[in-house]
Amino acid sequence: MNPAIDRNVMADRLVFEDRAYILATRESAGGRGVNASCVIHAFGGRTLAIAPYGGKSGRRLQELIGACGFPVKLVKIRNQIRTNLTISDKQGLTVKLNEAGPRLSGEELARLEKTVTTALANATWLVLCGSLPPGVPDDFYARLIAVARARGVSTVLDTDGEALLAGLEAGPTVVTPNQQEAERLLSRALLTRNHFIEAATRIRDHGAESVVLSLGSRGAVGSFEGRLYEALPPRVDAVCPIGAGDALAAAFVWAMSRTRDFPDAIRWGVAAGTASARLPGLAFASLDQTRAVYEQVEIRSA
Repeated sequence: MNPAIDRNVMADRLVFEDRAYILATRESAGGRGVNASCVIHAFGGRTLAIAPYGGKSGRRLQELIGACGFPVKLVKIRNQIRTNLTISDKQGLTVKLNEAGPRLSGEELARLEKTVTTALANATWLVLCGSLPPGVPDDFYARLIAVARARGVSTVLDTDGEALLAGLEAGPTVVTPNQQEAERLLSRALLTRNHFIEAATRIRDHGAESVVLSLGSRGAVGSFEGRLYEALPPRVDAVCPIGAGDALAAAFVWAMSRTRDFPDAIRWGVAAGTASARLPGLAFASLDQTRAVYEQVEIRSA
């Protein structure tokens, strides 16, 4: 719902009150939904990415996303889509600055909702990704989850704030918050293993059928059918962790669509997030790179 032009800058170092030098810059189509399609497409899965676009930045999005290789349905809006800036250095420090996004009218929102609901006829999963731009009600994802459930389509909710809270009440198949999003949802700090396990259970109690709590370098905790699982990644040198959570959620959906094996899907998700964090800039690991890490991810009951 809130795509972007991602401007990715690699610097020699990130420091205060001193100069740094830009080593490389790159533009790419961005937003969690676009990132999810990139990962699933690279793994051999089939997706349809649906997003609004408008203005000069929207035309640039058309160009960039057209080169990604997966089908796209863009819905025209009046205002420009956002531009996000990610700055990383060679030591792995990263700063990400996101714009809020364009304001959508009621008519534009209705066209987007109709586009999604029409596409459900050919879908097995509906992945609802990212923040809601201004003008979009907090229950927008919740409404789509209800429609998908009625049509037998599984749903993944990957968002934050009030949209996450409202979406949970609609009963998504899976919700995939990261640690910071879970802390905001539960209004408490999550610091220890016991905190993470308790958080996964409490989030499921909010209405989701299952939970994948993404914990960065600590892996993930999952809650599924009354059982709890931990996925523990190998230690790696993270170059740029931005986007690793998007890779985790996307690889999880890809794996679930193949086997419906929840613990194994978490393992694939953590492998994709870990492998992507090893790459410079905002980039996503290939299936081969992910498979190499997958062999080193440990799954155990929590």
